[in-house]
Amino acid sequence: MAIDHAETIEHKGTYPLLPLRGLLVYPSMVLHFDVGRPKSVKALEQAMVDDHLIVLASQEDGQVDEPEIADLYRVGTLARVKQMMKLPNGTIRVLVEGLSRAEILDFVQSDEYFVVNVEIHDDVEDVPVTTEMEAMMRSISQQFEQYVKLSRKLDQETYAAVIDIEHPGRFADMVASHLPLKVKEKQDILESFDIQSRMERLLQILSDEREVLELERQIHQRVRKQMEKTQKEYYLREQMKAIQRELGDKEGRTGEIEELRAKLEEKKLPDDVYERVDREISRLERIPSSSAEGTVARTYIDWLLALPWTEKAKSVVDLARAQKILDEEHYGLEKIKERIIEFMAVQKLVDKQAGPIICLSGPPGVGKTSLARSIAKSLKRPFVRASLGGVRDDAEIRGHRRTYIGAMPGRIIQGMKQAEVNNPVFLLDEIDKMASDFRGDPAAAMLEVLDPEQNSTFSDHYVEIPYDLSNVMFITTANNLYEIPGPLRDRMEIIQLSGYTEIEKLHIAKGHLLPRQREKHALKGDRLRISDDVLLETIRHYTRESGVRQLERLIATICRKVAKVVASGEQKRVSVTSSILESFLGPHKFEYGRMEEEDQVGVVSGLAWTEMGGDMLTIEVSVVPGSGKVVLTGHLGDVMKESAQTALSYVRSRARQLNIPSDFHEKVDIHVHVPEGAIPKDGPSAGITMATAIASALTNRPVHHDVAMTGEVTLRGRVLPIGGLKEKSLAAHRAGIKTILMPKGNEKDLVDIPEAVREQVKFIPVAQMDEVLSLALGSEAALDENHPLHNEAWFADLFSDGKYGGEEAHQ
Repeated sequence: MAIDHAETIEHKGTYPLLPLRGLLVYPSMVLHFDVGRPKSVKALEQAMVDDHLIVLASQEDGQVDEPEIADLYRVGTLARVKQMMKLPNGTIRVLVEGLSRAEILDFVQSDEYFVVNVEIHDDVEDVPVTTEMEAMMRSISQQFEQYVKLSRKLDQETYAAVIDIEHPGRFADMVASHLPLKVKEKQDILESFDIQSRMERLLQILSDEREVLELERQIHQRVRKQMEKTQKEYYLREQMKAIQRELGDKEGRTGEIEELRAKLEEKKLPDDVYERVDREISRLERIPSSSAEGTVARTYIDWLLALPWTEKAKSVVDLARAQKILDEEHYGLEKIKERIIEFMAVQKLVDKQAGPIICLSGPPGVGKTSLARSIAKSLKRPFVRASLGGVRDDAEIRGHRRTYIGAMPGRIIQGMKQAEVNNPVFLLDEIDKMASDFRGDPAAAMLEVLDPEQNSTFSDHYVEIPYDLSNVMFITTANNLYEIPGPLRDRMEIIQLSGYTEIEKLHIAKGHLLPRQREKHALKGDRLRISDDVLLETIRHYTRESGVRQLERLIATICRKVAKVVASGEQKRVSVTSSILESFLGPHKFEYGRMEEEDQVGVVSGLAWTEMGGDMLTIEVSVVPGSGKVVLTGHLGDVMKESAQTALSYVRSRARQLNIPSDFHEKVDIHVHVPEGAIPKDGPSAGITMATAIASALTNRPVHHDVAMTGEVTLRGRVLPIGGLKEKSLAAHRAGIKTILMPKGNEKDLVDIPEAVREQVKFIPVAQMDEVLSLALGSEAALDENHPLHNEAWFADLFSDGKYGGEEAHQ
């Protein structure tokens, strides 16, 4: 039942509660607001059903969409719902009138909507107005009057209506309701049940607000004066320019314009560029010198004049000199050097840039960037490098439009300005590290740069004039070709740099890395002596990489240690021996060529390809009593999980040939694990490795410890070709593997494997999984009576003699 002012509200009662965010209602205050949250709508509907009374309490944090009990203030306002109207968007607009302060004692319900027990705190109607209270009311009226004059946000009618209120409590509430306070400050006043305390708090807030408004007024006056000063300066500058023109003075903007025109005439530009620059200079002449637009126009003109439109380096293609430079700066890589020389030979014959873009692909540290630098040196062209790692915005490639603040050209045009000629060797480093997001796709922007059919009219958003990139020799580098989008990869010729053998690393260390570090650490002459054996020990026992970057860091560490000994005066020269090397670099980190002393059951060495090059991948299989579950661990990807399932299905199909019961999968659990579980692993080349490990574990036959393998297996036992054979064989060679089982379809890739590796590692092509098992598994079973497939207690019903794999098992 609805109530009016004449009715008396109970001192305590239970009412529905409506949470407010960013809003607060005082007693005697009439306000309308929109309600849309489901719990709030239910509370409002319940209030309309009962007596139109509802408690309004504010949230401490207005950002919370679904407030809990802890998010609400404990003092709110008991209000009466005077009017409700449903809006077309589904929300409800409600008109409420605040009645009394309500202190929440406890929450009766909070699931569908909030219901609370409250204690009502009414202001005494005929409260005696003391002298102190009267003084405070006058002070609040004066402060409020000054606030109204300074803010100019309240009209005189509202001000008069507030001032005419005689009751001190309601007067304080109405003044507070018209101030732009935060919810926390309004809540402080709402929680002040004592009228005098409430007025003291309001007086303090009013004083602070008036001071803020006074400061705002002073700042506004200061800004207005500054604007008047700026306008005055502009007028005086215009007068000064007119005087300079009359006197023929060449200083100021006039001198700047003439200087730009002199540069324009001096520089040989294409006709369209010349006309554009001339037009921009004329436009700059008309722009006031104080305008910010003048700076933008001047920067644009400077960029157009700085770009090499027609300047060209005199490139001399000397194949013998190029071969000599490549041999001096890079050991090995014979096929890569041969391809580069062929590329240069075509350049020499056609006398212009021809052929596809070269992409040097390989693990870190194999010399991709230094190869590009050597190419530029052999061609006598400037070398420019732009790293694309982490580029996500296509404006990094095409530039920003000049309408944006701080706009500048893209990295391609910036590189051309740096080169100062239009035919440099331009290295686009880490092209596989580009990414796309909401800002654009830089890989798509690179299509125009690297396409010989399009880059003669490359369009940069900042320059706006087509720029000819057809004379630029672009070279790109990448670690992982699969990260490069297909259309972009199609525009490049891939040259694969797989890595170095230990002999090649030794020559690189002696011929390049050690001399460079000697010079950096002032250890020329015989101050540092280091033998080939020590360098080889460093390569074998302290590095495991395809490139030589870590090796160079270790040589630098050795040089620092020696420099410390020489500089301290302990020794004039140091000969690094094996024991000294261990004291410098610590214990051996890797065991080169050290394999298990004996063959093991269920443990197989696989070969994997990573962005860092080839790597060894050990796969372990354990068979335990169970109910036929297959457990896969080691952070495996979807492809490797499918390979494991395929391998298990193949072994089940060959159960009779392997002398294992056809229903073994119902009696045991098979656990396939790849160590180093924190590292994600995925790829299609572990199929035969998993099948061999599972077959070994089930037949209790050990696997040859010096055999590694790679290849995918089908359900019928076919071994499918894989990629990265060269990288994988280098990893096996580093680990001391003697035999590699590889797919027969990869025989054509053997020509790419270094001769040193082919001499020490035996490659056996296989076409069927049966061949793999016959080559990898030992001929006799190990006598392990604890193996679950040999235990009579579990398999008495299957084996009459208690031995697993006997002839009786298949009769």
